[in-house]
Amino acid sequence: MYPWAGSVGGIWHRESVVSTGDSVLNSLGLDIDPAIDVSVSAMLGNVEDALRKNVVSADPLVAEAARHLMDAGGKRFRPLIVALGAQFGDISSPDLVPAALVVELTHLATLYHDDVMDEAEVRRGAPSANARWGNSVAILVGDYLFARAADIAASLGPEAVHLQARTFARLVHGQIAETVGPRGTDPIAHHLHVIAEKTASLIATSARFGGLFSAASPEHVEALAGYGETIGIAFQLSDDLLDIASESVQSGKTPGTDLREGVPTLPVLYALASDDTDASAVRLRDLLATGPITDDALHAEALGLLRESVAMKRARETVRTYAEEARAQLAPLPDGPARRAMESLCDFIADRTS
Repeated sequence: MYPWAGSVGGIWHRESVVSTGDSVLNSLGLDIDPAIDVSVSAMLGNVEDALRKNVVSADPLVAEAARHLMDAGGKRFRPLIVALGAQFGDISSPDLVPAALVVELTHLATLYHDDVMDEAEVRRGAPSANARWGNSVAILVGDYLFARAADIAASLGPEAVHLQARTFARLVHGQIAETVGPRGTDPIAHHLHVIAEKTASLIATSARFGGLFSAASPEHVEALAGYGETIGIAFQLSDDLLDIASESVQSGKTPGTDLREGVPTLPVLYALASDDTDASAVRLRDLLATGPITDDALHAEALGLLRESVAMKRARETVRTYAEEARAQLAPLPDGPARRAMESLCDFIADRTS
């Protein structure tokens, strides 16, 4: 599987691919039952191998572009959630790796499209597909990956097809909502809605797939889906906080990138909504109100103020609230090593920006 190098940039950073069997969860410092860790690690190793086989194409350009982001690495968070969900059923089910492929290929496809819409130059520390091959090729390669995901879903049966299609619809609605903006609604509520649609929906489906294709009970499958939805929001929010809190360049993303690009993450929205009359809070609002902060001196000032702000503290508390809600969603599941592993993941996501 992978050696993992702690919490960097995302939830972790994949340095290389080696033989299966290496620790995944214990390497993060989590107290996980060794049998769970071995099971999850083995499945993720199989997923990694299968991903490479399932992005092949007779067209060399399509094959190269489709491998581009996968070769750049990634968190594989969604397959991880599939693997954890499968611990409540038959973890030897042959449908689990294909189910994980469906969610990861869908996720990768959205990244190609997102980079075109955001005019991104870099993704995971490497030139984005649109920067390298142009927007048209990047969009079409994203479409190709969606098609591969749909084909694999069809092999799993009608329910997988329906779930993947409904999840894709939520992803699209989330992207539309983000594109058009709040349109008179509360910006914070709008932001959380976008995250639920764009990120949490696919993580919820990942958890559901883990339970469904391991033949877990319907009650357990629903509990897993609720966990996935909520931990998905916490996961994305904590990623956004790391962009502010990090002191070093991690996973190809310079700290404060969102500020420089004018991306309104939760701490920024909290700061802008604040009526705090403290001089630093007022100065921070003035800086953030200008939109993208491209001047290096002003960017450094805004980043420093935001890191020490009440808004940042409030955002951390929001992440912890979602993480605790995710933990509560696990209540219908049997107590044991698998449930404790998922609870430990809640703690890890809540704590990694502290």
